[in-house]
Amino acid sequence: MLPDTVHKLPREERFAYARLLAFMARIDNELTVDEMAMFEQRLGTALLSPGQREMIRTALKNPPTLQECLDDLSGEAGRLALRDSVMMAAADGTVDEDERDALEDISEHLGLREDAVDQLLQWTIKGYKWMKEGYQLLETLEE
Repeated sequence: MLPDTVHKLPREERFAYARLLAFMARIDNELTVDEMAMFEQRLGTALLSPGQREMIRTALKNPPTLQECLDDLSGEAGRLALRDSVMMAAADGTVDEDERDALEDISEHLGLREDAVDQLLQWTIKGYKWMKEGYQLLETLEE
């Protein structure tokens, strides 16, 4: 799990963060095991109440629009949501056009630099490579 600051955000911002992740998880109308694992991990980091968690899980079945998500998202919560949206988009090994467009829209809404999504994608790729190396290392530790 990432060391993080999501849990330090006000509850309303954590809920907005989680709604955006629910939107991103269903953007391509398909939810892979890898995306679901990432979603659940990040949802756990948000430390939402049981009622809010249930509302977010319902949003997986009937996702809000991107605009509805963005209306309540700005600042640190928005940047963290974008970062984690990039990780979710890449979790299945590809970032399709709809995912990329949504990531760019989020970045623009937050007023970030033009290359923000590219930088976050490169960071995510490095992180996934690092994790894969860790799994490979574990396999070499047996005598």
